[in-house]
Amino acid sequence: MPKKSTVKIDESVLSKGQLRKLNAVRKSFGSEIADKAFAQWLTEQPREIAEPEDMNAALVRKTLEPMVMSNKLKIPRGGYIVRRGRGRIIVEPARSE
Repeated sequence: MPKKSTVKIDESVLSKGQLRKLNAVRKSFGSEIADKAFAQWLTEQPREIAEPEDMNAALVRKTLEPMVMSNKLKIPRGGYIVRRGRGRIIVEPARSE
């Protein structure tokens, strides 16, 4: 009789939604088939969902980065708040709360 191959799934690293999906598949198809199917599904999923980059933040970073790297501009740990005023831009130190 051939040996049954079992797939080990580490449930401690799965997200809450993935655990729900695994349990639902196990109820529907049984543990052996469900573990194989879930492992295959899990390998096909993207590792991390990347958020689209904010174009305004990218432009600010692109503009300020050369000055920071050449030590012409120092940004303190708390950073700054940049906002629009009436016909001008207001830059204030961020308040630490």
